[in-house]
Amino acid sequence: MKPIQIVATIGPSTKDSATTLALIKNGMSIARLNFSHGTHTEHRRFIKNIRTAATKMGSTIPIIQDLSGPRIQQGAGHTFDNQVAAITEKDKTDFKAIADLEPEYIALSFVKEARDITDFRNILTEANSITKIIAKIERPEAIVNLENIIATADGIMIARGDLGDTIPFETIPFVTRDILKYCNQAKKPAIVATEMLSSMVNSTNPSRADVSDIAHAVLDGTSATMLSNETAVGDNPIEAVAVMRTVVTEASRHTDKVVESF
Repeated sequence: MKPIQIVATIGPSTKDSATTLALIKNGMSIARLNFSHGTHTEHRRFIKNIRTAATKMGSTIPIIQDLSGPRIQQGAGHTFDNQVAAITEKDKTDFKAIADLEPEYIALSFVKEARDITDFRNILTEANSITKIIAKIERPEAIVNLENIIATADGIMIARGDLGDTIPFETIPFVTRDILKYCNQAKKPAIVATEMLSSMVNSTNPSRADVSDIAHAVLDGTSATMLSNETAVGDNPIEAVAVMRTVVTEASRHTDKVVESF
């Protein structure tokens, strides 16, 4: 089978060139930037650092630029405004700020239906951009419209954190498995995201629960597993990537699923 890809989110813990290089050496295959945090200047610098490090390693590291969508900050957490469109004016401004750097993927937050993807594809066309679109599944309406969303998008991200705030928590593993099944059938790549190695934000060792979580994502047919806080703001970003690579490599030995790559 194809190697499972590892997405690492770049942030304050991984912003310098040396750390970015170490992430690649230890198994990062895709870099994610999140416009919910940081400035346009910082994101442009991140993209340039990632590409410089990839060139030094003789590798290609696709970049996912995650848009905020109709996010509403609530203390330490957040929710979303169900009354507004998935694509906000901030999203348009944010994309315009980095469009010339041509990130390989844009991740649309709080997608509700296939039209959200089509609308942003029109924005890409107007900008003469070849950037592809990843639809983030994190609201109940997206599950209802899942097949059309998968057919329209270039890839899927299962954002289990926000999704888990809107559906019963006990259903998350099974919804995740169903989404992966549909993505595999449609030959579209999919990312399982959120708290996959949260035990390593402040520790150099993973919890056994996190190891099992990663392994089950691979066995269920994910194309990629994602690190968020673990690499963006955690104490052990390089170790987290290395552990993730070790676990997905072992899990891959126990499945014959053929999945699409980003």
